Amino acid sequence: MSAPSDKHAVALEVNGREYRIAVEPRRTLADALREDCGLTGTHLGCEHGVCGACTVLVDGAPVRACLMLAVQAHGRPIRTVEGLAGMDGALHPLQAAFHEAHGLQCGFCTPGFLMLAVGVLEREPDIGDAALREILSSNLCRCTGYQNIVAAVRAGAARMRRSTGHG
Repeated sequence: MSAPSDKHAVALEVNGREYRIAVEPRRTLADALREDCGLTGTHLGCEHGVCGACTVLVDGAPVRACLMLAVQAHGRPIRTVEGLAGMDGALHPLQAAFHEAHGLQCGFCTPGFLMLAVGVLEREPDIGDAALREILSSNLCRCTGYQNIVAAVRAGAARMRRSTGHG
């Protein structure tokens, strides 16, 4: 039997790139992304799964990276905010909409909101306003009052539908 401090080999597939790292069993996915993979766009706020700043996509679904262990993510596709922009540096439609609709102020919560919204909109592009507001309320923002975030997600959703030919 191994001691709890023994490290485990983990292969994280993040934004289409494989990272082979060694982690203690208790290391969170958020810490592994930030410290072992150098992807600091995933922010740590509460570290209890409440604020949503650490939201990433695992298997295409929004996940609080502070609540998931890195070993649980072994071999599963992960998308972080760093993976949203195109290879040419062009902003993702949702990133552009956040910029244009002033959906951010200090920006700390923005990566989590972007990943939550992308995960939801890729699965349900025509989500209704009430459902969208309820989902977005699961992430915390201390600056914007949410109106501009909702407007940005709505504008981004329309752009995403146009770019995929569904709207």
